[in-house]
Amino acid sequence: MNPYVISLFLFTLGMGTMLTFSSSHWLLAWMGLEINTLAIIPIMSTLHHPRAVEATTKYFLVQATAAATLLFASTTNAWMTGQWDVSSTTHPFPMLMIVMALSLKLGVAPLHTWLPEVLQGLDLITGLILSTWQKLAPFILLLQLPLQNQMILTYLALVSILVGGWGGLNQTQLRKILAYSSIAHLGWMMLIIQFSPALTILALLMYLLITTAAFLTLHMANVFSLNALASSWTKAPLISALFPLVLLSLAGLPPLSGFLPKWMILQELTKQGLPLTATIAAMGALLSLYFYLRVSYATAFTFSPAPTPQTINWRTLPNKAPFPLPIFMLLSILLLPLAPSMTTLI
Repeated sequence: MNPYVISLFLFTLGMGTMLTFSSSHWLLAWMGLEINTLAIIPIMSTLHHPRAVEATTKYFLVQATAAATLLFASTTNAWMTGQWDVSSTTHPFPMLMIVMALSLKLGVAPLHTWLPEVLQGLDLITGLILSTWQKLAPFILLLQLPLQNQMILTYLALVSILVGGWGGLNQTQLRKILAYSSIAHLGWMMLIIQFSPALTILALLMYLLITTAAFLTLHMANVFSLNALASSWTKAPLISALFPLVLLSLAGLPPLSGFLPKWMILQELTKQGLPLTATIAAMGALLSLYFYLRVSYATAFTFSPAPTPQTINWRTLPNKAPFPLPIFMLLSILLLPLAPSMTTLI
């Protein structure tokens, strides 16, 4: 694709998200979501492959369904309450429809079935945009809603944590593993959003940081499956040595950065008198930890004990790590000592 055209689409993508960020009116927020969706569709279809076309079509249909449901729910709320403001959505029926529509946009279980298939059909950079930037606009709308005493959020969150853990157990494709990782992390964010929105923002930022490091590492090594990941150490030994730490941070293993939001979320759930919910979430995190350990083992421990007899091109022409990758990688590993200051801010 022409660089000017791709720049135009990326600018439109950012503009749609910013429009949703700055809107308190449902029509403007819906318009921003639509601009955002229409801008990413051409970017997703730049890879000339049937899987990419299939993923683009699935994504368009799912997002169109979610946007239509959101528009219908906001119109119903305006008819019942006389208010178009996002923060004035008080009637339970429109509120339920809006939560379900935004959950479909995000890929929260049980409305998650499109996300692994769509992410599997995209290249890694487009998958990175879909897994990070595309989460921002729906989350900013969720944060503006009055979500007190919404038990549906707790049910959706627990199902997402469990489905994200179970779904990734037998996967060998790295993009599907990261998709189920996204579903599990969305569950953690949805679990705490009605009790502490600041913790939701912290968990979202930490997820964006660590997921960016994971996608950039896979893009640099140009690997898509567990089998290919086993030979990535020959391209960049240092990055391959640090990548398991990024994965374990994504799993929330102490003393890495990813442990911070899960630790604080479990603490807040206990303060709210929900020890059973916190226990189920913690047990679901152990399921996710298993497939992160599988990927870490394939990266760090499954390499040939002797050099190959023939000369291979990628040995003589190693890939250089992109500039932001070391920064994201270090931040995704070393942020836990800042926990006291973050706790004070929250």
